[in-house]
Amino acid sequence: MNKLEKMGEFFNARLDGYEEHQMTTIEFAEEFYPYTAECLPKKSKSSILDLGCGTGLELDQYFKIVPDARITGIDLAEDMLGALRKKHPDKELKLVNASYFTEPFGEKVFDAAVSVESLHHFTKEEKILLYTKLNRALKDGGYLILTDYFALTDEEEKQRRSELLALRKEQNLPDGVFYHYDTPLTVEHETEALHEAGFTSVRVLKSWGVTKTIKAVRSTGGRFSDCLEI
Repeated sequence: MNKLEKMGEFFNARLDGYEEHQMTTIEFAEEFYPYTAECLPKKSKSSILDLGCGTGLELDQYFKIVPDARITGIDLAEDMLGALRKKHPDKELKLVNASYFTEPFGEKVFDAAVSVESLHHFTKEEKILLYTKLNRALKDGGYLILTDYFALTDEEEKQRRSELLALRKEQNLPDGVFYHYDTPLTVEHETEALHEAGFTSVRVLKSWGVTKTIKAVRSTGGRFSDCLEI
């Protein structure tokens, strides 16, 4: 039986070697982390919300572009947040050990938000609630840069969700607790969730096989960054 682990505990247990794993076993990771950082605002002191920041591989790249960026990072894995702070003790980091589904974001606080390889664990309905809260937290013209992997078909999406539900039932796991199991949406369903949450412009900027970088803009008045649509 595939024993499910609570999300935070799963990643805490894999802190040693995590960054090497990400960079060597995920195809094109050496390209999409820097690309994601390049898509974020380049102005000094930009305020960025990072959903599921982990050890901050995308932030390592972003600090090269905007060294004085103001980062709020949220993650369930406390040990990974500790590793991120240790890497960047001189940076303006507000790190929150919590679920980004329940943590308040505020209103019109952030220039942009980013999430890399974190949101492929949740349903469309869960994401609509999260993205609605995120939409309110972004300043006018603010945007989300989402780099993640996606299901290729509706059938794949449904199968992964069914597998998770079956495992939760077999293991008698409680509702309302996140366990680690990949259940990616299709790009179409991800886009629908973003639109339903109030994002007015959603487009795929670049693709690396099943991994995509998506930009979702809070309002049509926002300016697109210099990333090219592929």
